[in-house]
Amino acid sequence: MIPVLVCALGIFLLSAMDAAMKVLVIAVGVYNTVLWRSMLATVVAGAAWSAGTRSWPTLSVLRLHALRAVVVGIVLLSFFWGLARLPLAEAIGLSFVAPLFALLLAALLLGERIQRQAIWASLAGIAGVIIIMAGQFGQASYPKDALLGTAAVLASTVFYAYNLILARRQAQVAKPIEIMLFQNLCVAITLGLAAPWLAVALPGNLWLPLAGVTALSLAGQFLMSWAYARAEAQYLIPTEYSAFIWAVAIGWFFFNEVATWTTLTGAGLIVASCLIASRSNPRLAEPIEAAV
Repeated sequence: MIPVLVCALGIFLLSAMDAAMKVLVIAVGVYNTVLWRSMLATVVAGAAWSAGTRSWPTLSVLRLHALRAVVVGIVLLSFFWGLARLPLAEAIGLSFVAPLFALLLAALLLGERIQRQAIWASLAGIAGVIIIMAGQFGQASYPKDALLGTAAVLASTVFYAYNLILARRQAQVAKPIEIMLFQNLCVAITLGLAAPWLAVALPGNLWLPLAGVTALSLAGQFLMSWAYARAEAQYLIPTEYSAFIWAVAIGWFFFNEVATWTTLTGAGLIVASCLIASRSNPRLAEPIEAAV
């Protein structure tokens, strides 16, 4: 039970991080939020990497770090841009389709065979997305940019699925602290290329929330990594979908967002489909924030 409880705590911390990121994105935009968070996370991860036993990665490993950083950068920008335009529960619910995309990419890139139950699960997941979207645009008062926000979140799940494939390769050649350092460093460098035109100085009152976001992200990733190293995925996967419960609660408490029945129904279908699909490949059924 201890790994399960630790994993659930990690999910809670990452859910709180999503809410804090939404506040920062609304305040200074997604580019500056992700840029400053990546820079701060690089400093923290760099200090931890320097304090321990370390070795400089080879050129091929550096290329893998850089490739995954580009993919993660796209995931971060698209997901948090969409998060700022959607209720927290809807964005988290839509993000759960990532494992389904991962199963498809595993078949295309790794040659894995898709089982029949995974195909039916994917159809159920698509139905869940359609229900959520139907509920969104059936409301006359719904913001006009909700469609763009939904598209951004769904796009982030596709890139995140590819990120999962890269994460498998990365974990075989590098330690977690090295991955965290070079991933954040490469994201900061990539986004920094546009800094002369897009970057703005972070207001003083937002540095503490930014530090909190970074701490929540690193702590959540550490706890989930610790749990997955000590228990099989089949026991931990169900706890990951508690993120939707936290999203509903946090969205209601901090943003006055009320989850509609279409959001609850659609998210329920998506979660059920992911649980079914995970039985065919449990390694790929992971939440969107675990590797971000």
